Amino acid sequence: MKARKSILSRLGWIMTLFVVLVPAVKALAQDNDLPSTALSGAVIVVSLVVCFGFYVYFSLALQTIAKKTNTENGWMAWIPIANAFLALNIAKKPLWWFLLFLIPLVGIVFEVIVAMAIAERRGKPSWWGILIIVPFGILIVPGYLAWSD
Repeated sequence: MKARKSILSRLGWIMTLFVVLVPAVKALAQDNDLPSTALSGAVIVVSLVVCFGFYVYFSLALQTIAKKTNTENGWMAWIPIANAFLALNIAKKPLWWFLLFLIPLVGIVFEVIVAMAIAERRGKPSWWGILIIVPFGILIVPGYLAWSD
């Protein structure tokens, strides 16, 4: 059963890439300038790979944090909107705060507050949560909170 899910998952990823890349390549191919078309396609592929890598990193970190804090439904880290609700559950904040995340500048403040609460739940100083607004801090903080002792 697990092998069947794996095959279906891979088939789904291949179909998704096909559906996304074919129209992009066709649109770019309408130009007769082949080098710029190839460069544009390469930029698109590299951007997708980098974004996918960040998504996997953040999802793994959030799922690990949920596991270490004994929060239910750690699998929600892999679902784009649901991972915000998982972060709120880990921080023990009300779920209606998700609406505050959608307000442009207010969302940043509440994301920092949630990150501070998550750091406290992991037994780390709350100032680790503030580091998510520092450049490159957003890359370091989730990994530190997830995989440090």
